[in-house]
Amino acid sequence: MAHPSQLGFQDAASPLMEELLHFHDHTLMVVFLISTLVLYIIVAMVSTKLTDKLISDSQEIEIIWTVLPAVILILIALPSLRILYLMDEINNPHLTVKAIGHQWYWSYEYTDYSDLGFDAYMIPTQDLLPGEFRLLETDYRVVLPTNSPLRILTSAEDVLHSWAVPALGVKMDAVPGRLNQTTFINARPGVFYGQCSEICGANHSFMPIVIEVVPLKEFIDWSVLMEA
Repeated sequence: MAHPSQLGFQDAASPLMEELLHFHDHTLMVVFLISTLVLYIIVAMVSTKLTDKLISDSQEIEIIWTVLPAVILILIALPSLRILYLMDEINNPHLTVKAIGHQWYWSYEYTDYSDLGFDAYMIPTQDLLPGEFRLLETDYRVVLPTNSPLRILTSAEDVLHSWAVPALGVKMDAVPGRLNQTTFINARPGVFYGQCSEICGANHSFMPIVIEVVPLKEFIDWSVLMEA
């Protein structure tokens, strides 16, 4: 999760988020190189006395400023396309969870079980236990098994919502009357926090998401207890 004064992204908890972080660093490197080159050209043009300001055209310069941007766009587009395809890939998920957005809480249904579902409301500040986080804790956590392909189905009952957990690299819109889906793999156990990422009304800021990733055996024990 995020820490006080943190400037970068949260630590990746899924292979998809790791790819997104690598792409972010790759793009920043390209932007830095472009900025350095442009700054160098500006300084060189201003400081030299050998520049012919009366030149109206140059075939070599026009070729360079046409080819170079095209190469830069290719360097950014190819990794981006790869990640876009990875985000849309659905490969036999081991578990499917349906998240339904309401004003202002989330409902969850484990569709592989006959009777496993609950509503998750934010815990008010005055009811928090020591060590819990303000505006991020819910009365029920979404418990998921680790190292398993998982599918999240999203929809909404009233207005637009968005189910987002930054550490997992997941963000999917929840639209009334429509069913969207996304997949991810939890790479490690832990507790991961998210929030509704679509402005949905007066209490938009009070729709947290809490994911608890546990080993498979603990998940099975939890599901049996919840269905009892």
